[in-house]
Amino acid sequence: MSTVEIITGPGDLATAAPPPPAERTGGGARALARLLGSELRLVFLRPRNLVTLGVLAAVPVLLGIAVRAAGPDTGGRGGMIIAQVAGNGLVLTFVSLFVLTPLLLPIAVSVVSGNAIAGEASGGTLRYLLTAPAGRTRLLAVKYVSVVVFCLAASLVVTLSALLTGLLMFPSGPMTLLSGVTVPVGDGLLRLLIVVGYVTAGMAALGAVGLAVSTFTSAPVGAIAGTMSLVVTAQVLQAVPQLAWLRPYLVTNYWADFDGALRAPIETAELTQGLLVFAAYIVVFGSIAWARFTGRDVNC
Repeated sequence: MSTVEIITGPGDLATAAPPPPAERTGGGARALARLLGSELRLVFLRPRNLVTLGVLAAVPVLLGIAVRAAGPDTGGRGGMIIAQVAGNGLVLTFVSLFVLTPLLLPIAVSVVSGNAIAGEASGGTLRYLLTAPAGRTRLLAVKYVSVVVFCLAASLVVTLSALLTGLLMFPSGPMTLLSGVTVPVGDGLLRLLIVVGYVTAGMAALGAVGLAVSTFTSAPVGAIAGTMSLVVTAQVLQAVPQLAWLRPYLVTNYWADFDGALRAPIETAELTQGLLVFAAYIVVFGSIAWARFTGRDVNC
């Protein structure tokens, strides 16, 4: 049987059998859990991330105040939206997500994902992290899981802020969907959960892009700017009529498709297509991040 040599004292050599597989697995799982917990604390206790979440929480409040101040007499399409929000505070949650999904939510996710690897390299801590027994693949997985958790937290912060603001400022009750059907409050809240899950998945796809970009540089600002540049470029390409053939391949094209949950019946085909595109982005850019990170020579 193979043995592991252990030095127990000056000139004293002892031998010990390697731990059982179950013990090694359990220890590895505990180490991985500790690493994930440490990473989540780092993400959610970092001042700029807390400020970002605070800004996201403030936007629905400002929207609610603006709608309350505008009153029900505003004309046009904007007036219709204002009338819907003023008539039912639950609608403010969906409006807030529509407003924040194209820009502010992507900025928040780009900051966290772009800083995931590049920030460690810039601070000189990446080499230390790579000495952990978790290995590069598990370390990268932990980094991505923390990004996904932040995506969920950001979506929930917007939703809860908008929901609380809407209930305090406006009446609540059965909600009229985009298809004209009125559903009870419970049904509206269930649809809201679907929307939160869909938005989280869309931001998680962007998080995979940001993580991949982060593995190519040691400058966090460059990784964040690079990720947001890709987002802006995709949105510009999406707006050009002559490039309509390109839209199905752009992740930004599907971010607002959660309106399928606001119809009766729920447009599952539209939601499923968006989720499949998000999954494809996660697989492709996750693979790029893994290939780059596991083959990277770290000297910092």
